[in-house]
Amino acid sequence: MSPNNSSICNRRNALKLAVAAGGAAAGALATRGAFAQTADADEAARERASADSPGWHRVSLGDARITTILDGLRPGDGPYPTFGADQSQEAMAELMRENYLPEDRFANGFTPTLVELDDNLVLFDTGFGESGRENGFGRLVERMDAAGYRPEDVTIVVLTHFHGDHIQGLMTGDAPTFPNARYVAGQVEYDWWTSDEARNGDRAQGAALVERLVVPLRDRMTLVGEGDEVVSGITAMEAFGHSPGHMIFEVASGGQRLWLTADTANHFVASLQKPEWQVSFDQDKAMATATRKRVFDRIAEERIPFIGFHMPFPAIGYAKKLEDGGYRFIPESYQLALADEG
Repeated sequence: MSPNNSSICNRRNALKLAVAAGGAAAGALATRGAFAQTADADEAARERASADSPGWHRVSLGDARITTILDGLRPGDGPYPTFGADQSQEAMAELMRENYLPEDRFANGFTPTLVELDDNLVLFDTGFGESGRENGFGRLVERMDAAGYRPEDVTIVVLTHFHGDHIQGLMTGDAPTFPNARYVAGQVEYDWWTSDEARNGDRAQGAALVERLVVPLRDRMTLVGEGDEVVSGITAMEAFGHSPGHMIFEVASGGQRLWLTADTANHFVASLQKPEWQVSFDQDKAMATATRKRVFDRIAEERIPFIGFHMPFPAIGYAKKLEDGGYRFIPESYQLALADEG
């Protein structure tokens, strides 16, 4: 066991009970004023979220300890047309009303996850990193510290896919944020984002980010596919569509299972209750829809708890199949705590 792994194990008992937890000029001025008001409202919402929550939450799953971290919260206009662009704005507004949500505003959270299992501390996705801090994001390392972990403790970083909100925390300055970690990513995802198609197409900006942040870590990276193990008890599954090689992962320990579904569903109502409604961030929208239904059909049927990167913090819950083919998100409350009693 490495010294870093020893420090994890030495803190295990201390952390065990921790739980989160008029003219053109006038028009221009009016427009700037409207933008300023929106920005002020967004900042106020982020501050309220920070005041109301420690930004981390821990549960047990068999012998594994799972900690979700809120890297940041982005209030903004929506969810239409980011969600449901193939529908009408009125249809989305009605769906929001039915679920007691604002019709034209929503808040998007970003939730990396730590899994402490055996001698490993595995981090799934890295958030915005230093590039997001000016806008209230990039709080992963700060909140890891509050939860009792240091960047040096992380032994493995798993990247579910290579969108910016998942990879920008890989580096701080020119150095890896998690200096002792090895890395795991999907083979299909890596191959696509480093291809000429990605570099020269409409995703060129994203490919450039991958070239800067991911490619330098390739010699410490293991590329995986369907059924491959990250470590014993953590298994990779293909869930393509949101990105070309988007991966999800099952954590199994002590006879219990939990899935990390990443961006398979990106809104707990718009994506789950209406899995066929298009999501602007899905690269292959038809494939993403089929994947969403396949993954959440199984989660619902087998009552598997899941963590979704953009689910409402602490981002852990269940999915119940509805008669119309959608799913209802049920936040985890005490189910996992009582599961350990058996």
